[in-house]
Amino acid sequence: MPLILTDEQTMLKEAADGFLSENAPIRHLRELRDRKDADGVSRELWRAFGEMGFAGVIVPEALGGSGLGAVEAGVIAESLGRTLTPSPFLGSSVLAAKVLLEAGSESQQTAWLPKVSAGEAILALALEEGPKHAPDRIDTRAERAGNGFRLNGRKGFVLDGHVADALIVVAATDEGPTLFLVDPKTAGVEIERTVMVDAHNAARVVLTDVQVDADAVVGQVGGASAPLDAALSLGRACAAAMLTGAGDQAFQITMDYIKGRKQFGRAIGEFQALQHRAAQLFSELEIAKAATLGALQRLDAGAEAADLAVSVAKAKAGRVAELAVQEGVQMHGGVGMTDEYDIGLFMKRVRVLNELLGDAHFHAERIARAGGY
Repeated sequence: MPLILTDEQTMLKEAADGFLSENAPIRHLRELRDRKDADGVSRELWRAFGEMGFAGVIVPEALGGSGLGAVEAGVIAESLGRTLTPSPFLGSSVLAAKVLLEAGSESQQTAWLPKVSAGEAILALALEEGPKHAPDRIDTRAERAGNGFRLNGRKGFVLDGHVADALIVVAATDEGPTLFLVDPKTAGVEIERTVMVDAHNAARVVLTDVQVDADAVVGQVGGASAPLDAALSLGRACAAAMLTGAGDQAFQITMDYIKGRKQFGRAIGEFQALQHRAAQLFSELEIAKAATLGALQRLDAGAEAADLAVSVAKAKAGRVAELAVQEGVQMHGGVGMTDEYDIGLFMKRVRVLNELLGDAHFHAERIARAGGY
């Protein structure tokens, strides 16, 4: 299929870019960071996301959403990458919403998805436990107790977990990995906000003898793998879209800078060495965009090995975005790492996005193993 957006998807992109440029430019991130905002995200902006139809982009219309697909979710994610906007979109509207759509009961879906779509609730997926993305290594345990389960374990890198209205916790049971919908106010749940290097939000979650009823299980006991894989594929593709957005915006900022910065009476953008580097970076960015859009399209089509296309996109987008911010800082000179210039903020954001849901090494190994290596 053509690696271009449809007219409707282009309109969504223009709407998302325009909305975020007006309501949540990079200045918005700086304001939240500098005043040490307790949440680190704007609930008002999240509600506006709901009003625009962005928060419920993949949620069916019957549940209050927009009923769109992976490409549209990626379009919004790319816009968020361009403006560095702190938002629960990836954790709540993509990862958690996809889990509930794949495995949630009717009561779980109707209780939460309309609220997420309206920007009235935030959900968080509690998966990670180690320093690196490893979804198959789950030490958190859920033991049967009474008419439900007792959960014990620790989670890290829980996106916006400190402001979540509900957690979807991945825990090991005798039957296999299982998903649980947990109220953060339940006795035994401790949540600590962790402000990341890019001024975005994650949380550490400690579960100590947390008692939940049987109806807290999302899907089947031992049946977490399929819905979790589906959510992670969509989340990784959207993270790749964020990376291409951040990388492309860093490139645009750098081009504006070298066109205006003068040395020896000439704009430094006229120097051939910088022109060659800019041309190479432009080409790499276009390849990363194509790989990401192709992966999103394959997810929508339910194509075979779509998850491997996602891994290609995440690895490529991560490496190219890293190149974009490194080149950007170098072309800015020493001032590139000062807080006054936005390019340094993009470098920090790209570093976090690269680690999120698997870095380039994780996905390269994943592709190699799938090929029998």
